[in-house]
Amino acid sequence: MNLTEQPEYVHWPETHYVFVEMTGPFPKICPEAWQTAHSVAPLLKEHNQVTGYMSLYKTNPNVYRAGFVLPAAPEKLPPELKYEKFAGGNYSKFVLTGPYSELHQASGRVWEIVSKSDIMVRPDFAIENYVNNPKETPEDKLITEILVPTA
Repeated sequence: MNLTEQPEYVHWPETHYVFVEMTGPFPKICPEAWQTAHSVAPLLKEHNQVTGYMSLYKTNPNVYRAGFVLPAAPEKLPPELKYEKFAGGNYSKFVLTGPYSELHQASGRVWEIVSKSDIMVRPDFAIENYVNNPKETPEDKLITEILVPTA
């Protein structure tokens, strides 16, 4: 697994975000949320420009959001999607280079690193930011930023 283990401290900007939200065990809800999000993406794109893909998640209870970054508030939002102006904030960023199938293991390793460090985690959503497009990028070159909310 090609994961950076030394975090970079970054500020995530305020972001217009539309998403499908699900709760439950991550192995079940993550693929379901993305399946629903991708099924309504063509409707979203009829009236909105999608500039990125990202997921937000919290644990205890498990909440997962699969969604799209927009440059402005959405117009004519499909009913399956919710909108939020995500506040952003300070994060510790780790980077996984490789297939999405390694995300579960990579996220586990990130949280293990964070728990053994002096990083102060704030109670907010963690982010998985999908930097490149899997339709255009070989699996081993996919880049996912895993961002842990920090105080």
